[in-house]
Amino acid sequence: MAKMTLDELVAQLRTAYGAELRAVVLYGSAAGGEQHAGHSDLNVLVLVHEVRAEAVRAAGATSRAWSAAGNRIPLILTEAEWRSSVDVFAMEHADIQSRHRLLWVAERFDPFAGVAVAPRYLRQQLEYETMATLLRVRAGMLATCDDAARCVELLAASTGQVLVIFRALVRLLGEEPDADSEALCRRVAARARFDAAPFVAVVAHRRKQAPLAKTSASDVMAGYHAGLQRLVAYLDALPVSE
Repeated sequence: MAKMTLDELVAQLRTAYGAELRAVVLYGSAAGGEQHAGHSDLNVLVLVHEVRAEAVRAAGATSRAWSAAGNRIPLILTEAEWRSSVDVFAMEHADIQSRHRLLWVAERFDPFAGVAVAPRYLRQQLEYETMATLLRVRAGMLATCDDAARCVELLAASTGQVLVIFRALVRLLGEEPDADSEALCRRVAARARFDAAPFVAVVAHRRKQAPLAKTSASDVMAGYHAGLQRLVAYLDALPVSE
C-alpha cells in the first residue's frame, strides 16, 4: 500500500477540519534538511481555531494512516494553545520557528506573528529536558549493560532529543545552530567542555554512515552519559538575561 504524501495529508486535514483549520506546518529534521531514512519521520503541526470532537473523529483515519507510514501523529493545537504555550514549550517553539515549512495556511493567518520565545523560558525548559535525558540514558545504561545491541538502539533513539537540546542551547546563547548535526555536536561540546566524539559517533550511526560496533557500544554510552552530565552542570551555572 502506498504511503500517504504530505499533499494527501493536507487535503484530508482540510476536509476533516474545514473552516476551523488555520495552518499545517512541517517541522523538524525534514524541514531542516537533516532527514535520515530509518530514524527520521515527518513531524507536522496542525493549528485550528477550535478542536471539535466531530472534526477529531473525522481526522482519526487520516492520523492513523499517517502514523502507519512511520510518522508521528500530527500535533494538533488551537490558536490559543499555540500562542499561550510559548512559555512551557519554549524549546519546541524555538525549534519549529527555526526549522519549518508551511504546507498550508489560511488567508491572512500567520502562525508566528507575535510569538516570541523569552530566554528565561528557554533556559528553564532546556535545563529540565537535559536532566531528564541524562536520567533516561542513565537508566538505559543500567538496563542494557549486558546487551550491546540494545545499548546501540538506546543511543540512536535518544539522539533526536539530544540534538533538539543542542540547538536550543545555541539559540539561548544568541547564535544560529549549525545545520549539520555533527558540527552542532562539536560546537556544543566545545562550549560546555565535554568530549564530542561519542555524540558524533551516534550521529554517524544514525545517518548510516558509520554503524556503531557492538564492541564499542559500552564505551560510547559511557562517554555520552559523561557529556550529558557535564552539559547539565554547564546549564546550571549559565547566566541568562530576561
